[in-house]
Amino acid sequence: MSRIQNVVVIDAQGGGLGKQLITAIKKDLPDLTVTAVGTNTVATAAMLKAGADQAATGENAVTVVCRKADVIIGPIGIVIADSMLGEITPKMAAAVAQSRAKRIMIPFSNCDNYIAGVADFSTGKLLADAVAQLKTLV
Repeated sequence: MSRIQNVVVIDAQGGGLGKQLITAIKKDLPDLTVTAVGTNTVATAAMLKAGADQAATGENAVTVVCRKADVIIGPIGIVIADSMLGEITPKMAAAVAQSRAKRIMIPFSNCDNYIAGVADFSTGKLLADAVAQLKTLV
């Protein structure tokens, strides 16, 4: 078994990115345990439906799972307080940023945050790169 035991996927809003991530992770690395954490129940449900092994919702869930995570994957907004239309609280952003886990951030320019240099990348390419990075850690 790899040294990576606990992969956490965090998403907000409708959970579409998290759903795609979990689908790709489970396809390429089916033996990994993936915990999904949504900022709301819709996001959590979407990720659970995609095959997450376990799931939770809300600020406290983000705080708790970040303490135990080996790898955290999600959109870059999860480390920016008040991003994703305000769904990422300052406490959530701090929990992700201060975690000892490796972080794989997907660079999306939205919600008043522009990430220079990624305008030409498709969501598919960004997700594939994130999963490839996870494979190097496993």
